[in-house]
Formats: sequence, structure tokens, C-alpha cells
Amino acid sequence: MFSFRPASAFIMRRIFALSLAAVACALPCASAQAAYPDRPVRVILPFGPGGVADITARLVAQSLSEKLGQNFVIENMPGAGGIAAARAALSAPADGYTLAFFSNGTAISVPLFQTLPFDPLKQFVPVSALGYFDLVFATAANSDFHTFGDVLKTAHDKPGTINLGSIVVGSTQNLTAELFKSMSGADIVIVPFRTSPDELVALLRGDIQIEVEFYAALKPSLQSGQVRALATSGPRRSPELPDVPTAAESGVAGFDVTSWNALYAPAGVPSDLVVKLNGALRDVLADPALKKAALDLGIDAKGSTPAEMDARMRSDIDKWTKVIASAKIPKQ
Repeated sequence: MFSFRPASAFIMRRIFALSLAAVACALPCASAQAAYPDRPVRVILPFGPGGVADITARLVAQSLSEKLGQNFVIENMPGAGGIAAARAALSAPADGYTLAFFSNGTAISVPLFQTLPFDPLKQFVPVSALGYFDLVFATAANSDFHTFGDVLKTAHDKPGTINLGSIVVGSTQNLTAELFKSMSGADIVIVPFRTSPDELVALLRGDIQIEVEFYAALKPSLQSGQVRALATSGPRRSPELPDVPTAAESGVAGFDVTSWNALYAPAGVPSDLVVKLNGALRDVLADPALKKAALDLGIDAKGSTPAEMDARMRSDIDKWTKVIASAKIPKQ
């Protein structure tokens, strides 16, 4: 018969040593995760310096740096469709030290480009929204249009006589104009311009009768009295223009264009780092000083859950796919 013998002391010592080694190996990993970030974090921005997106990103980056004890460094990589910025983010390890700044422009790029060399839904994961902002339909101060209803009535009574200015074809402003034309049934002519200043000059000299633009670009002209706001594009009145009705209130039922900015990370980043970043972002975005600075740019600083941001991205891709198809805008 075979009899059972306790394991030898040598075997028991080996098992104990291996257990200690496994624990020792796990501790640095857990410590590294808990200490995140322990070096600077890159935030790659698909826009040039000085614009609203850049200023917003730097406001948030400064607050995150103070909260988490490491610098969040903005790197500007402008380019069509955000392609250069997305590629740069994907070329880095998915370790939480390289983040991507996305916007509703990213959602537009998906249906607008014939071949977009990155997939924001599969190759990236959302961290949090940073802020939301509307567009403004505006006219010159000396215009006969005093309400958005005046615009709709004239478009109905005198078809083809209203020129609506936006910047380049395929931009958020341009597609907002196309969505307005489609949803309102207004017979208007959409006139694209290369830049916002070019568009404003055309408005003031009467080449176009109304324009659609972000609040930050129109703010100096609104404050100086050169331009009058007729309506905003979101589902609720904008905090910076509380007396200006929405397009939906003014006769275009269901109209809603809300732009947004958000932080994303390359897919594969550890989920606990996403949770930590999300919590930190929601804290800094709730700070009254940051919210005031953002509101001066027309941005409602507000965080979100990753799931909420993912739903927003998917919804906007679907919306702009339909607008682009309806307007017969050629793919780039």
C-alpha cells in the first residue's frame, strides 16, 4: 500500500517563496495604478492654438494638473478630420499618459470622409465630456429681421431671397445651416466662407442676411451692437444669451444642435485609470471659477459618465450621417 507523506520541507519552502514572489510582482503594478499619474500626461488636440477648443482644453488641463499633481500638457496637431491628432494618440501606449481631445467634429468626420483612418468608437474609449455649447443664428443690427420668425416668414413668402452664411462645407456651422434648411423647409441659399471673420464682413455689408456661428466668434460683435442674435441652436436657452429664444421655440420644432468637447483615451487603457480620470474631471468641471471662465467662451462646462459620452458620439454620428446624405455633400 501507498502511504501519504506530508510534502517535504524543501517543497514547502519553494511554494512559500513562489507565493512571495507573486505578491511582490503584483505590488508594484497595483502601486503604479494607484499612483497614476506619476509623470506628465499628453492631451493631443486636433485644433491650432488660440481657438475656443484650445483655450478650453488649457483651462481643464491646468485644473487637472493641480488636482492630480502632474502636468497635463496640451499638444496642438491641427488637420482635416482630426486625423493627425488621432494617429498620434494611437501610436502611444494605451497607458493613460496620452489622451485625445474629441469634439462633435469627430462625429461629423465619420460620415464625411470617404476613408477615415481611425475609428473613434472602436479604437478609443470615452473618459468624459468637458463641455457643451450652442450655435447662434444672428443678423446685422440694421437688419429688418428682429426675430427668427421674421426669417421663416420671409423664406416662405420670398423664397430664395435669404442668404445664410456659414464657414466651410462640412463644418459644424455649415451642417447646422443644412439641418435648419431641411427641418424648417425654408427656401434659403447657404453660402460657405473660408473663415468666421470673412463671414462676419459679408453679414455687415449685406451680402448675407443671417449667419450661424459659435457664440465665442460672435461675442465681440454682439457686445458692440453690430450684430443681433435671433436664436440659438440647442434644446434650451443658452446661459450666455438667456433672453434669446431657441430655434425650436421660434418655429422649428425639434431643432437641436449642441456641440461638445470631450476627452478620450486609446482603447486598452486600464479601466481603473479611466475611472480615476473621470472622477477628477467631473470634480474640476464643477468648480465655479472654471465654469465661469468657460461660460465667458459660451461653453457650459460639464462632465459625463463614459457611457453618456459614448451615447452622445453614436447619436451625433447617426444625425450627421443623415444631414450629409440629405444635403448631398460629397465625401472628402
